[in-house]
Amino acid sequence: MPTSPVRVGVVFGGASGEHDVSIRSAATVIKGLTDPSNQQRFQVTPLYIDREGRWWPDTVANSVLQQMAALANDQLPQPLPAQGLRQLPVDPDCIDVWYPVLHGPNGEDGTVQGLFTLMQQPFVGSGVLGSAVGMDKLAMKAAFAAAGIAQVPYIGVNAADLENPQQLERLLISLEGELGYPCFVKPANLGSSVGISKVRNRDELLAGLQLAAKLDPRLVVEQGVKARELECAVLGRQHLRASVVGEVRFDADWYDYETKYTEGRSQTLIPAPLSDEVSQRIQTMAIDACRAVHAFGQARVDVFYDEADDRLWLNEINTLPGFTSQSMYPTLWEASGFPLPQLVAELVATAQE
Repeated sequence: MPTSPVRVGVVFGGASGEHDVSIRSAATVIKGLTDPSNQQRFQVTPLYIDREGRWWPDTVANSVLQQMAALANDQLPQPLPAQGLRQLPVDPDCIDVWYPVLHGPNGEDGTVQGLFTLMQQPFVGSGVLGSAVGMDKLAMKAAFAAAGIAQVPYIGVNAADLENPQQLERLLISLEGELGYPCFVKPANLGSSVGISKVRNRDELLAGLQLAAKLDPRLVVEQGVKARELECAVLGRQHLRASVVGEVRFDADWYDYETKYTEGRSQTLIPAPLSDEVSQRIQTMAIDACRAVHAFGQARVDVFYDEADDRLWLNEINTLPGFTSQSMYPTLWEASGFPLPQLVAELVATAQE
């Protein structure tokens, strides 16, 4: 007797600066779930969250996926409801597993995970704790430090301190004295390199802090290091598995948003040209990072490697990594023997564990 397909609700878009990346990621996930090899296994319902946080049914979601871009307000069904989630656009009893493909705040940060937890329905990816800690760079770094995982030197900053001239002066002196130049200024809660600046002098430092402060009340400033940028993907729930290690190489000064999402601006080497011993250390570090923040399901862990001194530093964890056709997470698993259709099926299975 044939088993009925698992009904998967793919939620994408979101009130976040990474809305556009989310649309592209969702298209890839749906392509994997609806692949001929999975056709009998899954029945997919796409659900779209617009930039104002309103949830829309599959009719609207399919239009967004068709044009691969957010719909303008006047393209959405009128009259527009109030902003935010007022009601789910689908009967929750018609969904077996929720599959959030949301990057950044209001989706990757534990908010949507909390909603599904309250609904007592299974969902792909980390729970509230892992998502929230993995999203906030300061909380994440504190968890890694507590777990004894090596990181580059950093200082946490409150955006409010930039308003007071004396506090600002003290902050600048402390950043220059402890971290020096170049350093990186980042909003604590955005991904995809949004709002990040590489700074080489005080004027750039001030500008970088002001830019990041417009996006987040919490900032992190990290010492710049000369290192290779390596990434490892993690999959599983009870038992975590690490993929082969990949390397990102680019001609730009650093791996910014434009470099990350423009075809031909960066290249990935998979597997990375590393010794087996270094690869294994990175895989171990990736799993340790997941355990430190209680992340599971899927995660991509980014690591710096200083070849000259044979030193590794954990950069960050991404609990809802990009899933576009050129994203590292699906590409790393493909190189590890998990093609896209098998990978998304495995992720749905982890949610059902």
